[in-house]
Amino acid sequence: MLSRLASRVVPAFGQLTVTADEGAGCLPVGIVVANHSSLADPAIVLAALQRLGTRPVVMAAAGLWRVPLLGRVLAREGHIPVHSGDPRASRALDLAAEALEQGRHILIYAEGGLPDRRDAADAAPGTFRSGLARLARRTGAPVIPVGQAGARRVVSGSAVKQVAGLATAPLRRPRLHVHVGSPLLLDGDGALVTTRAHFAVTAAWKTAATHLGEPAALAA
Repeated sequence: MLSRLASRVVPAFGQLTVTADEGAGCLPVGIVVANHSSLADPAIVLAALQRLGTRPVVMAAAGLWRVPLLGRVLAREGHIPVHSGDPRASRALDLAAEALEQGRHILIYAEGGLPDRRDAADAAPGTFRSGLARLARRTGAPVIPVGQAGARRVVSGSAVKQVAGLATAPLRRPRLHVHVGSPLLLDGDGALVTTRAHFAVTAAWKTAATHLGEPAALAA
């Protein structure tokens, strides 16, 4: 339901295009890891993956489960709350491993939060936390790097600017792009897995941002 809803709602707020590396159009069951830059990008990534026939289980901040209606949808569909800095945090990895065993994709945001920025420009992914590497090493599942660009054109900045951005997006119709990279089988120690995954997501983000003509990506 969440993926289908995103695929219907996102086109009303922007012009979404999707590309993929050769061979990445049909995704194996694995861990989808995307850059996180805006409150809008989970919906954008879900809409893009829906086009590729993939409806992942989402690992997201546990606070979202307290949002009326949204929390009920997340719980009913088996999405996974992440309690950062809490003893319950390890439970999220257990649930993610179970979902992978059941043939579900997992969508994870390895940066663990949003960038502390006010502008609407895109920027390279921040530092990844260790959860992605632990899940990849534990399950042996492939890592599927995804880069998105343009989400900050929908929602970014202060709370007032975010509301204004969301309200005006249907009129502005900002361009949005998601690029899916080739799946990777990552092994080695945790730091190496994290570094390789970050490099792959950054490359996917550069491709997405270049499609939108973002100066940061063109100069990188």
